[in-house]
Amino acid sequence: MPMLDVTSANQIAADARVRANVVRLAAAQALTGANSAVIFATGAIVGATLAPDMSFATVPISMYVVGLAAGTLPTGAISRRFGRRAAFVIGTGLGALTGLLGSFAILHGSFALFCIATFLGGLYGSVAQSYRFAAADGASVAYRPKAVSWVMAGGVFAGVLGPQLVQWTMDVWQPYLFAFSFLVQAAVALVAMGIVAGVDMPKPAPADLHGGRPLLTIVTQPRFIAAALCGVISYPMMNLVMTSAPLAMKLCGLSVSDSNFGIQWHIVAMYGPSFFTGALIARFGAPKIVAAGLLLEAGAATIGLSGLTAMHFWATLIVLGVGWNFSFIGASALVLETHRPQERNKVQAFNDFLVFGMMAIGSFSSGQLLANYGWSAVNMVVFPPVVLGLAVLSLVSWARRRKARLDAAMGEFPDAV
Repeated sequence: MPMLDVTSANQIAADARVRANVVRLAAAQALTGANSAVIFATGAIVGATLAPDMSFATVPISMYVVGLAAGTLPTGAISRRFGRRAAFVIGTGLGALTGLLGSFAILHGSFALFCIATFLGGLYGSVAQSYRFAAADGASVAYRPKAVSWVMAGGVFAGVLGPQLVQWTMDVWQPYLFAFSFLVQAAVALVAMGIVAGVDMPKPAPADLHGGRPLLTIVTQPRFIAAALCGVISYPMMNLVMTSAPLAMKLCGLSVSDSNFGIQWHIVAMYGPSFFTGALIARFGAPKIVAAGLLLEAGAATIGLSGLTAMHFWATLIVLGVGWNFSFIGASALVLETHRPQERNKVQAFNDFLVFGMMAIGSFSSGQLLANYGWSAVNMVVFPPVVLGLAVLSLVSWARRRKARLDAAMGEFPDAV
């Protein structure tokens, strides 16, 4: 068989494996997103009920974010040593434990146990964050943004399933609001375990365990700095507003159903654009899509400042979700441009550690910010980081264009990763 035919056959087989994995990972993303939706929709309300003081109401969600940060580097290490599939199965097991412990904590009125449960949920979420990068393993350069985008699109179903799960189950074990919701969450995580167990991702080859450039060399690249910074801005700012919104709505006299509706459509807006975000990145480039997302997040904060009706909250959450989708998926696509295949686990884990570490720091201030300064202050905080992100993104994009022009003038090619 000619060499070209062998190469083509190998590429076809690789593409088929990638597409099969994308389907499974998108389904797992939907179920994992439903689990996190339960925490975000109920965490601040349960926290306000169990906490010794109202200012600690958002601590359970902050503990979820701490779990996200704490789990990123171990997820990368497990994936690098034993393969991504092993990390995925461990993550879903933690998700099931989250639901069981959360339900137990509500039934026994334990704020501390509820915080531990949401922390475990964050560990599960940190594993799920690697789904988007895992989808790109073995994919062609052109298909990578689409693979990331399609996996993220699984979150659309999370936006429907998660809040509806809360709505259907929150009153089952009266007077223990949401206790049964967390028990069902555990069952959802077990279903996700069955799905990720079938992902076709073999253990890394021994040569990949120690290959590649030093991490410091990779993360000091201007492209990585811009990508990580935009991720650090887009996700924490979205989380700040989303975390505060349910409690802010309650304080404004709106119902739990209003809050669930807002979170539901926020999550749909977070993941719905994923059906075409990859195509937009392929056409216009990741930097422009990231910039558009950051501007939308600023627009969401502007809406939040304009009124306190249910419609204002809903519009804020929806625009915020779309902005997060563009900025975060775009930033993830930029990260994929900065590393070689054998470097992917350590670089991707480090990127997520930066993003969720910053989220953890900011998340603890959200309850204090809302309790002491109000919903307007929460929205005002969004603007300075967005301006910083846009400035750095513009500077790095300008530097890349300038280098490309100089390389072209000298008859050279831009450096490859």
